[in-house]
Amino acid sequence: MRIGIVGCGNIASRYADRIGAVDGLELVASTDVDPGAAERLVAQFGGRVCANLDELLADDAVELVVNLTAPQAHADVSRQALAAGKHVHSEKPLALRHHEAQELVELARERGVRLSSAPATLLGEAQQSLWKLVRDGAIGRVRVAYAEANWDRIERWHPDPTALYAVGPLVDVGVYPLAILTALFGPVRRVQAYATIVEPDRVHGDGRPFRLSAPDFVVALLELTDGVIARLTATFYVPPSKQRGLELHGDDGSLYLAAWDEFDSPIELQERGDRYRTVTPLREPYHGKDWSRALSDLAAAIAEDRPHRASGEQAAHLVEVLEAVQTSLRDGGTVDVRSVFAPPEPLDWAR
Repeated sequence: MRIGIVGCGNIASRYADRIGAVDGLELVASTDVDPGAAERLVAQFGGRVCANLDELLADDAVELVVNLTAPQAHADVSRQALAAGKHVHSEKPLALRHHEAQELVELARERGVRLSSAPATLLGEAQQSLWKLVRDGAIGRVRVAYAEANWDRIERWHPDPTALYAVGPLVDVGVYPLAILTALFGPVRRVQAYATIVEPDRVHGDGRPFRLSAPDFVVALLELTDGVIARLTATFYVPPSKQRGLELHGDDGSLYLAAWDEFDSPIELQERGDRYRTVTPLREPYHGKDWSRALSDLAAAIAEDRPHRASGEQAAHLVEVLEAVQTSLRDGGTVDVRSVFAPPEPLDWAR
């Protein structure tokens, strides 16, 4: 699968590094509104620099566009790539509005190409192992989930976090455990939310002050199709703490995933009335997060003529959930979520 990267910013090198390391993937082109960023990426990882998006889309060598632009540009870039007949994998969120995300899903279907989207951390060894424990009934029927996405002050490491603060912590990081929960327990049916700005005055890494205009602390209550009630917290203030992970609570016990984004996260199982014990994953895990996992699955799915797991339909549903959170924050009360998606299949080694 020959890949073109659009957007050569903070995470592009992580994708490019894994694309170069995995059989069946090849980076052939890159572009960015900052030509220097594309040049640096190509100098390190290969391929060629394209002057703009149009040039990259006109390149017949590019089969799959990996959209790593700012969240505000995701929908437009993906739309142009799909219209050009390219497969697309987008960073999250797929779009900022549900109708735009759904339009992308329909456009991909019309053009006969694939649309994939982050987050795809469900494809990690720890996450797949947790999922199998749930399917096998290790904790009985799951009724409650707690998901914590405490991501600290992102200006501590990000050179320009403005775009991420504008969309907020739920869109940037809360969507990771949300993607896992909806894959395991089905689409969200209803949402109720609370948000506030905890620390309005911030300072960039270079010393420049800035002030937040969007909440840096969000709590969402979710009702999922399988009857699971989930509490999801996302912040750009609380650092990684004891509350950063995913807890599943069932009739016969509980499961704890310490880090929903790390493929080698510890997994713990507690039977009712007993202590937590560590669970060995189904296979030796990748250390950290493999940014190529969804791309490899997409390429294999095309070759095998099967659905890919990080589907555009699920990503569009997540956008509607995020939109419902905003509606709840604005109007109060609960908000219904209408969209559905076909759940992904477990990876072959995790069945």
